[in-house]
Amino acid sequence: NVKILTYREPQNPEYKGFVSNLKADAKRLFNFTVEDSLMNLISGGFYDGIMLYAHALNETMAEVQGIPAGNTVTKRMWNRTYQGVTGLIQIDENGDREIDFALWDMTDTETGTFQIVYVYNGTQKQMVPVPGMALQWPGGSVPPDVPVCGFKNDHPACIASRKLKLENELAAQLWRIFWEDIQMSNLEKVLRSAGSKLTLSLGNIVAIKYINRRRIELTRKVLFELKHMRDVQNEHLTRFIGACIDPPNVCIVTEYCPRGSLQDIMENDSITLDWMFRYSLINDIVKGMAFLHNSVIMSHGNLKSSNCVVDSRFVLKITDYGLASFRNDPDTEDAHAYYAPYLPSLFSYPGKLWTAPELLRSDSPPPSGTQKSDIYSFGIILQEVALRKGAFYREGELLSPKEIVDRVVLGEWPYFRPTICLQSHSEELGQLMQRCWAEDPNDRPEFHHIKIFLRKHNRGNGTNILDNLLSRMEQYANNLEELVEDRTQAYLEEKRKAEALLYQILPHDIVGFTAISAESTPMQVRGPVYERYSQPSRQACSTITTENSKMSSHYRYQCPASSSVWKYDKFLSYFTFPVTVFCLILADFHLQVVTLLNDLYTCFDAIIDNFDVYKVETIGDAYMVVSGLPVRNGKLHAREIARMSLALLGAVRTFKIRHRPDQQLKLRSGIHTGPVCAGVVGLKMPRYCLFGDTVNTSSRMESNGEALKIHVSSATRDVLEEFNCFQLELRGDVEMKGKGKMRTYWLLGEIQSTT
Repeated sequence: NVKILTYREPQNPEYKGFVSNLKADAKRLFNFTVEDSLMNLISGGFYDGIMLYAHALNETMAEVQGIPAGNTVTKRMWNRTYQGVTGLIQIDENGDREIDFALWDMTDTETGTFQIVYVYNGTQKQMVPVPGMALQWPGGSVPPDVPVCGFKNDHPACIASRKLKLENELAAQLWRIFWEDIQMSNLEKVLRSAGSKLTLSLGNIVAIKYINRRRIELTRKVLFELKHMRDVQNEHLTRFIGACIDPPNVCIVTEYCPRGSLQDIMENDSITLDWMFRYSLINDIVKGMAFLHNSVIMSHGNLKSSNCVVDSRFVLKITDYGLASFRNDPDTEDAHAYYAPYLPSLFSYPGKLWTAPELLRSDSPPPSGTQKSDIYSFGIILQEVALRKGAFYREGELLSPKEIVDRVVLGEWPYFRPTICLQSHSEELGQLMQRCWAEDPNDRPEFHHIKIFLRKHNRGNGTNILDNLLSRMEQYANNLEELVEDRTQAYLEEKRKAEALLYQILPHDIVGFTAISAESTPMQVRGPVYERYSQPSRQACSTITTENSKMSSHYRYQCPASSSVWKYDKFLSYFTFPVTVFCLILADFHLQVVTLLNDLYTCFDAIIDNFDVYKVETIGDAYMVVSGLPVRNGKLHAREIARMSLALLGAVRTFKIRHRPDQQLKLRSGIHTGPVCAGVVGLKMPRYCLFGDTVNTSSRMESNGEALKIHVSSATRDVLEEFNCFQLELRGDVEMKGKGKMRTYWLLGEIQSTT
């Protein structure tokens, strides 16, 4: 049952006007939206406080010459009434404001709605109920002013009841485990493992610690210790399951951690531990020990790396704590030295490496040690984790555990302590080690101070290994997404460049068809292509075989399947040959000729982009352009080639040769119209090639032409006549190689339309 007590928000018009102005100023000056809430009362209170102080200051300065004392102004504010924006302000004789409060209660349990049910009047100092509202109490009645057992649970009846409950819990022995409920696992496997494993009748895998005592006397002190062990539970302490006191199998049963002890992990060179991992383990020790020191157990007394175990989630937990009566026997075995040859760990020299000097010098040290001795042990573990060279490592010294313990007990200045290596850890961590193993116990820090220190100097790493791993995986995933995005963009950019280069070599439509064909099987490509263009593809192969008799029949039969061939019935081919270049080749350096051709063809490439034509290739100094393929354009191919040839001829007349600027470049052009087959042939350096007699005829038209003239065949002339806009002049019958006499024409220009 929850009741909420708050300031009562004023309802007077002055306060509502103040809040309205506050919202407007906040939006206008700071672009901040002030919501309707009780927080606005604080702003009103500041305003009233400043106004009240201003009134008191003016009144004081009117009576006192000069600057008045602060306490004089303050006392004038006391024991007075002032009407402010938050209502009537009453300040008592002590300078406290008498203000109204509101008591809220949940009036609707289904929706969880809170409403004001009572108002406390600060002036009248009494509670005033809100009409129509009532307080809701559990059980329907008001609880007593004093709890039944008192505020400190010191009522005699409750003490007796609590004692009875405690006695029943002690007598029930909820901690007890019978030996017949324990099933030992494979003994050889246990001997090889870091800790002993057993299985209870319920099937839980647990760890056991054997107590080398014949019998345990269940005194009241022992029963309380066992109860405390059941009550103490923390994420960083191994859970106490119970104890078996059946002779001779006297043992303690605790939670099993499969990752082994911290000492095992530190000594395993195959396990890579970065500082994120180490700081997580250190933080787990600090958290566990801080909780243990604030619990009823008070201290550990035997803290060392072998008593720090790691569970399956890589959470470090502290074990072998509590039960001082069990440990008070010098024959008690170490918690994780199961089945080992008997060697008392606490009183053996290797086990004393973590023990504080004051305990080593004591004839009868307390079984549970002291909190300051636990800090010393933590400092030794800290150096062990930082360097991973064993407990109490001394650089350059090979000392036995007995020699180390004797020198620590001796206590001579400088005090004998482990080596601090700043190359392996931070300077702050080294300072923490030195503070933890200080000779004077009072100079050692508390665990809650160590927790603050580690949080301050380890902001970049979390305190839990799994959280860190998940954070790193998330960061890695984000980085991977960014990397994939960058690589994808780079791939797309390279793909764009490759496609741009490919489009300069092959036509766009042919590239698209080739890409589709490459992703299909040969049979899938051959079917529709052969069915639709079966005759042209056979003609193309036949042409190749006829003109190149050295090609084998194998190549002829492979042609339809390995390449895609198209037939174009209406096609116009254009050949041009710069006559001057041929003469320059004989007279100039070849590099100058190449530079000339580059300049000329770059000029031509820029011009032909303005027409529906396609540049097939340049063979030496010959420039071949076609129209009507790969995209068919009907009879427009003749007009496009004619206009292009006139544009090229006009450009040549003004073209300047770099190394011979005074010499006129002469161009010879030839045009012919007719059917042709085209396709991409070959696998190495694929090219878009044309096959057919039309290509040969257009070449003959160019070679039999004249400089700075456009030689046109009669077939092309017939098509151009249909446009009725080109000037043609009959040249006459010309003898063509392999063709006989052909009637040809000169293309003089284009008639500009007057409309």
